[in-house]
Amino acid sequence: MKNIAILYLTILNLFAVSIYAQKRKIASADKKYDSYAYIDAIKTYERIAEKGYESPDMYQKIGNAYYFNSELDKAYKWYDKLFALTTNVDPEYYYRYAYCLKSVGQNDKAKEILSLYNEKTGNKGKGEYYGKDINYLDKIKENSGRYKIKDAGINTQYSDYGSSVYNDNKLVFTSSRDTGSLAQRKHTWTDQYFTNLYESNLTGDSLTPGKAMKFPNSVKSKFHEASAVFTKDGKTMYFTRNNYLDGKKGKDESRVTLIKIYKASFENNDWAKVTELPFDSNNYSTAHPSLSPDEKTLYFVSDMPGGLGESDIYRVSVNSDGSYGNPINLGNVINTPGKETFPFVTDENEIYFASDTHPGLGGLDIFVSKIMPDGTFDEVKNVGADVNSPQDDFAYLINTQNRIGFFSSNRPGGKGFDDIYQFLETKRIKTKCKPELSGTISELVLNQMISNAKITLYNDQHKAVSTTESDQNGQYSFDVGSSGTFSVRAEKEDYATTEKTVAIKEDDCKARLDLAFEKALCKVAVGDDLGKCFGIKWIYFDLDKSDIKPEATLDLAKILDVMGQYPNMMIDIRSHTDCRASFKYNEGLSERRAKSTKEWLIKNGISSNRLSSRGYGETQLVNHCSDGVKCTEEEHQQNRRSEFIITAL
Repeated sequence: MKNIAILYLTILNLFAVSIYAQKRKIASADKKYDSYAYIDAIKTYERIAEKGYESPDMYQKIGNAYYFNSELDKAYKWYDKLFALTTNVDPEYYYRYAYCLKSVGQNDKAKEILSLYNEKTGNKGKGEYYGKDINYLDKIKENSGRYKIKDAGINTQYSDYGSSVYNDNKLVFTSSRDTGSLAQRKHTWTDQYFTNLYESNLTGDSLTPGKAMKFPNSVKSKFHEASAVFTKDGKTMYFTRNNYLDGKKGKDESRVTLIKIYKASFENNDWAKVTELPFDSNNYSTAHPSLSPDEKTLYFVSDMPGGLGESDIYRVSVNSDGSYGNPINLGNVINTPGKETFPFVTDENEIYFASDTHPGLGGLDIFVSKIMPDGTFDEVKNVGADVNSPQDDFAYLINTQNRIGFFSSNRPGGKGFDDIYQFLETKRIKTKCKPELSGTISELVLNQMISNAKITLYNDQHKAVSTTESDQNGQYSFDVGSSGTFSVRAEKEDYATTEKTVAIKEDDCKARLDLAFEKALCKVAVGDDLGKCFGIKWIYFDLDKSDIKPEATLDLAKILDVMGQYPNMMIDIRSHTDCRASFKYNEGLSERRAKSTKEWLIKNGISSNRLSSRGYGETQLVNHCSDGVKCTEEEHQQNRRSEFIITAL
């Protein structure tokens, strides 16, 4: 029986350190170490490149091997050759090239290449979040027509606005009806001089407001009260009032009476113990409180120093002992340089608010954003017409069970300066899906699925944001969270690291990116096809001809180099065709092509006694595509192949 020698071909991304480490391990573990041979394919590529062979694929592979091993100066050399040969490459190579350019001090060129990367991937960078969306009217239109709206039935010729629900069956709102004031509210707070709180019973499944009644006088002052919110047990109320307590009016440094949030407790069938909150101030305003569903967070509006705009929305923790945390600005997803006001938080973790700066129809518009588990906020969306109008629309609240709610507006056709409208939401707002990126990890030549590969997701700044592993079927997935440009890198021992870039659009709910490994260690023995180790599937010839094409010489140079490194290796060259054309013609054509391949290797220094060749025509088809069988071009292509079978080592 013939002794079978084992040949390891190191393909692509086998790092130098790993090569020597592998050799030491095998040397100590296998007494037959001397019968093994290790060929560094990267060195093979480099040697044939130095001889003048050029190929984008080859330059990419050599550059990648050094790039993923952090040998950036060496990677730069080969990426530089790549870009000198062609710029028609995947966008990730622009990033890698720029990264390597920077490492060798070519910062200006790195900036230029990175700019091209951004252009090709659509990564323009984050601009200002407001006033930049030229398609905002289309987005508003998508969210419009979702409501049935009617007058709430409790409006007067004066200003009525800012409602909340109390004890599940009362609507508490703000009105200036008992003062006769026609003074226009201030846009920052949408408040009214000398307003008071009123309540109305909600009746029936439609929650129709009944007759308006004055709220208990215990919280009334000679200035105005507004915007009340209540705990579920009905024992605590937060409300807005002018800076006035116990008969004393507070003023800021300019002697202006600002507004504050106050707290009251329901005791002995009345509201008592009115106190201001600890984060109130005589030098800035706080207003329009709103409680989270679990009542552990109080949202409010303020123009306190350090904010982003004219008025911002804040949140503060409500502790179990009755104390409060420090106010936290909701940040620039919600707040703008303009005015944000009237927050309302649902039990579906959505925050509704009014803004005059987020893209809208005019004046104050109502917007919504999802509150994420980590406390951040998703995309801000305009709730659309009919709730929003060219005028001021604000103070939105909704019952998430029956989708009935109320909002306030000063739109034409109302009874007063501000009016309360009731609505039924008939259709949920269009929700942008959270894109999922998935795919498979396979072996390039054999197309076998690869499990337990390390998969890393990179954002548009090429920073790692998530890592996972491929499952037993070679599948992986990421919840990428948003649209944008991402890169996916796959790594596994004994395989060459691979990476691809994918652009995910807003409406790409499910994006796909498959990656294929090339083996870093190609184990071959007598009888194996050496060409598979280099991904050689066929040698290119012109139609009906047997002359070696320039594209073929690069692959033959790989075989040539390996045979030069191992002088005892003998190869049988086999050429195959598909079934099209006659049997005799295919046999003759494949014979001529096999002979032409052999002669090229002999011409370039390989002894003829180390080579044999034969054309098999269509006698060894690898699939069902024989005469008379209808097949695709891809299926026929599988049969048109070249093989380099090792007959001796």
